[in-house]
Amino acid sequence: MTWTAPEVAIFSGSTAADERTMLAGYLAWHRSVLLHKCAGLGGEELARRTVPPSSLSLLGLVRHMAKVERIWFRERFAREDVERLHPGTDVDFDEVDPANAAAEYELLVQEQQHADKILDGASLDDTFVHHDQVFSVRFLYLHLIQEYARHNGHADLLRERTDGVVGA
Repeated sequence: MTWTAPEVAIFSGSTAADERTMLAGYLAWHRSVLLHKCAGLGGEELARRTVPPSSLSLLGLVRHMAKVERIWFRERFAREDVERLHPGTDVDFDEVDPANAAAEYELLVQEQQHADKILDGASLDDTFVHHDQVFSVRFLYLHLIQEYARHNGHADLLRERTDGVVGA
């Protein structure tokens, strides 16, 4: 049996809440949109590069966002000693393997869940230092929201070019 990315409901958060709830909600919304863009596709379709000459694919975006989640939340903020995912420039985009789609998808979901656990006990004003620069948890939320927003735009185009599906 061939693996297919599962259906994912797009997160529906509050439109009037405190800052923490709004930031967490927007991040959850963007995360769910990326997974929703993959729903119903198998490894070959997820790995397809539909906008040449770009090497972007939906699977590459999944791999990239797992890497970004791990770097910012686990490596930098929580200071966990974890292996770097897809080390090197653009490896996450360039070295996709359709046979690994299920594992890569699950890894992204796990990184998102791990990040949420890390953030559960953190204040928006908690800080960490990376390369002599101070970052806050508030920055982490905003940075990941913009990272997902950017790549969800790519995902829209990639999905439309894959099978014609449009919309969130």
